[in-house]
Amino acid sequence: MRYNMNKWLGDQLERGMKKPLPILSFPGTQLIGKNVEELVKNGELQAACMKAIAEKFDAGAAFSLMDLSVEAEAFGADVIYSPDEIPTMYGAMIRGEEEAEALLIPEVGAGRTGECIRGIRKACERITDRPVFAGIIGPYSLAGRLLDMTEIMILCRTDPEMVNTVLEKATVFLTAYAKALKEAGADGIVMAEPAAGLLSPDLMTQFSSPYVEQVRAAVEDESCLFIYHNCGTVLPLHRELADMNVRAYSFGNAVDLEEMLKRFPSDRLIFGNIDPVGVLRKGNPQNVFEATKALLERCGAYPNFVLSSGCDIPPQTPMENLEAFFRAAEDHK
Repeated sequence: MRYNMNKWLGDQLERGMKKPLPILSFPGTQLIGKNVEELVKNGELQAACMKAIAEKFDAGAAFSLMDLSVEAEAFGADVIYSPDEIPTMYGAMIRGEEEAEALLIPEVGAGRTGECIRGIRKACERITDRPVFAGIIGPYSLAGRLLDMTEIMILCRTDPEMVNTVLEKATVFLTAYAKALKEAGADGIVMAEPAAGLLSPDLMTQFSSPYVEQVRAAVEDESCLFIYHNCGTVLPLHRELADMNVRAYSFGNAVDLEEMLKRFPSDRLIFGNIDPVGVLRKGNPQNVFEATKALLERCGAYPNFVLSSGCDIPPQTPMENLEAFFRAAEDHK
């Protein structure tokens, strides 16, 4: 089912208390009896996981897996898999200008991207009572994984041309990948660009925002909403973020969400920001309920606020903690 996402966004902005929108997918492994490694390699299982979460929790949308190793692996990066943890990368792929110039842009479908597209297609067939959002990594965050996150921070000052070379190739691929996810049925593209939170305002406007805009412009229309996620310490970047041509943002627990709401125009939807690890994963139901209630009391009066997690919720998060999160939202209505 295709949603008119302009109308959906307008409804969210006009509505008082909205359904929560936690970035919730990986804990579904507990519901379908599969482990994380099996899940991230199989689109059928990803759809089953999303469907199981949708059946258990009354969220405002269904989120795909936030696995930020997928696109780097498509470029040829090495990835470490684990039955219980989200995949991680190790080592830099690009170690000089020649390697940056020689970097090949993969075809959509390379690595696990084909399975992720398959997962979204099947999820959209099975989940018809709410929008389905597909996740991708942001250009600067992908470039950082290919160049090494520490190294790219140095290169932004010492060799900006090399950084831009990698960013341009990353953006070509991410644009094609986002289009494929949209064609598979995704009602929204959630771009995770956490590494940009490490940049100064001037570097962000040079090395992240223009490339994000290229992807957004290629996919956003009335059938597909573009959502920008950054779980970094982004309060100092609020002006640069608000200047982006983005209508919906997701921020992490590293920032005071009420301060972000104060600084953003009221026509921008702001998701956030219960700590996914310290509260949802490691807390207990009472902790979760109290933290969620406190956030709602601070931010619930802002019409553009949507209750969410600060980032992707870990796979082993107790179901009773997630139930407490949704119960607090229901009690606040």
